[in-house]
Amino acid sequence: MEQELLNRIARMVDISGVRTDVTLTEMNWIVQAAKHYRFICAFVMPCFTGRLVQLLRDEPDIRVGGTVGFPSGADTTAVKVACAREMLAVGADELDMVINVGALKSGLYDEVYRDVRAVVDAAEGKPTKCILEIAYLTDDEIRRGAELAVKAGVQFVKTGTGWADKPTTVESIRLIRDAIGDSARIKAAGGVRTLDAMLSMIDAGCSRFGIGLRSIMTIMKEVDKRLGRDDPFRLETSGTDRY
Repeated sequence: MEQELLNRIARMVDISGVRTDVTLTEMNWIVQAAKHYRFICAFVMPCFTGRLVQLLRDEPDIRVGGTVGFPSGADTTAVKVACAREMLAVGADELDMVINVGALKSGLYDEVYRDVRAVVDAAEGKPTKCILEIAYLTDDEIRRGAELAVKAGVQFVKTGTGWADKPTTVESIRLIRDAIGDSARIKAAGGVRTLDAMLSMIDAGCSRFGIGLRSIMTIMKEVDKRLGRDDPFRLETSGTDRY
């Protein structure tokens, strides 16, 4: 059973380069890794998303994601909608939007709902993932945010952007799953750095992961090891070992 899961785990991964300092060079490394392991989706920051689409244009099974309201979630709804439309216009297949964290913590639930719903409508049927940024929320706020996101029509509830200090845990996944049941899927992002952590989160109900280049390279090497695959894949880094 575990071997079957390991064989398809790459198709549960959104490889991500969404830090402030990600360069075009690192984006090229992300593309190399995505093509080799066949990750389901790749993300970079909005300024590079169109370039990423072009680099993956001949890989129809590797989607490109666009970020919306990233990383604070505090943009106005109009700005989020405009960003969503721009990401789709440059070729993004999915959208990951950040919930309005401050509004959620202030109890402005109607505003939170309308904000998420506006982006879902702008997506015109493309998968939308709502990032709760759970590091800043209480358990009750996590539950309420997840419920509002599902009510607004998202396909995924996502734990975080990866920018906060507090990592996603198995308990976080269980909490969200308890709140939303099977009404949407769960994506874990932020601090997911080992294969065993991924497997535990899958068991708790997670079906997609957002993981940066360095961490997913380490994880996939462990996957190869456990499957007994002789996989000598290394990034072509043009003389530098930074990734």
